[in-house]
Amino acid sequence: MTQQDFRSDLAKAKNLGSAGHGSGHWLAQRITAVVLIPLIVWIIYSIISMLGADYEQFTAWLSQPINAVLMILFVIASFYHAVLGSQVIIEDYISNEGFRVSKIIAQKLFFTAAGIACVFSILKIALA
Repeated sequence: MTQQDFRSDLAKAKNLGSAGHGSGHWLAQRITAVVLIPLIVWIIYSIISMLGADYEQFTAWLSQPINAVLMILFVIASFYHAVLGSQVIIEDYISNEGFRVSKIIAQKLFFTAAGIACVFSILKIALA
């Protein structure tokens, strides 16, 4: 038996360092959450003010540059925040390495495609 065998699990793990990517992921999720606060206030106000509007009124509203830019920022921040949060859930609850990696790739592709579709739709309305 060596001296290493008598050490606790915590003592063996100390000073090994982290994987290195967790803090950046955590910070990005917090930044997107803070960015989303004023954007959510804006979108709730916009939805309330647009109640009863028809298609033409809505497209005229979205054609205004400030509304189009804020909507694109909202979509990008929302989808990126969703990607980060979903990845944490997948990493925490799926233990099979291969399935976990494929699930993370699939959800990133899904959110990227959905985000691009939303931004394209906004630009199509705003620039028409």
